[in-house]
Amino acid sequence: MSEKKLISVVIPTYNEEDNVVPMTKTLTAIFQKELPAYDYEILYIDNHSKDNTRKLLRGLCEQDKHVKAIFNARNFGQMRSPVHGLKQAYGDCVVRLNADFQDPPELIPSLVHEWERGHKIVIGIKDKTEEGRFMAWARRRYYKLLAKITDIGHIENFTGFGLYDKAFVDVVRKIQDPMPYLRGMIAELGYDYQTLPYERPQRRAGKSKNNFYSLYDVAMVGITSYSKVVLRLATFLGFMVGALSILVAVVYLIMKFMHWNRFTAGVAPLVIGQFFLGGIQLFFIGLLGEYILAINQRVLGRPLVVEEERLNFDDNQPVTE
Repeated sequence: MSEKKLISVVIPTYNEEDNVVPMTKTLTAIFQKELPAYDYEILYIDNHSKDNTRKLLRGLCEQDKHVKAIFNARNFGQMRSPVHGLKQAYGDCVVRLNADFQDPPELIPSLVHEWERGHKIVIGIKDKTEEGRFMAWARRRYYKLLAKITDIGHIENFTGFGLYDKAFVDVVRKIQDPMPYLRGMIAELGYDYQTLPYERPQRRAGKSKNNFYSLYDVAMVGITSYSKVVLRLATFLGFMVGALSILVAVVYLIMKFMHWNRFTAGVAPLVIGQFFLGGIQLFFIGLLGEYILAINQRVLGRPLVVEEERLNFDDNQPVTE
């Protein structure tokens, strides 16, 4: 009799004391009742929580050897920690979901079914969401912008929730990028993926850790990692503004020659022109700074995270940077 296939579930946490216990119970029930033909492991990677999340995870690991935990030495951000957790999972496939129940664990059997049909990647796509109208509008505009300025097909309404075959995870393990952008990796690395629409509910408990700065950080990583159009736009815009300036100068000169005593340009055009050019320069200087920051972080070659402790891992299981 062949061994059961192993399904790894990777769950990043940060201050999720109200969610880790019910999430573990929910996942255990799903695997025991709906997926009994598979072995499973639940891998939590905690991003240095300040509440009782770690204490609860220790208790869960003591009670059930299917539960594993990685404790980060500090908070390494919402992009780096989940990808590091993905790299530490060695199941035949890996399911990635959040601990707040906004990624419905009840969809895991459907993800596994699509995987067994031959799809290497099965991702959840938010069909509907409970977020505010402004955030929903801003996300749509961001995805459309990415589609226009990047060379790869970015996936709209995708947060990382999905199932990834071991073959894809092995590819991710080889990528040494301290600023990983999972959505871009999936679109770039060439595996065909199957989508599974779902309605994303409100958080079951706790507060969202996202704010404007964290969302802006993710957005800029997506742009600087996969787009060169915005930098070339500075060159094109500079050429057009220069040509327009020459045209305006010629028109003013002609008007002055034709109406020497009556034509007075004044200082308004100079002031407007200065502010316009200054705004363009500041915008592209800031954008150039984002690219330089991305280059600097990658050149330094820092690890994704620094682990403080591991629970329920085999001694012979490798630690992937």
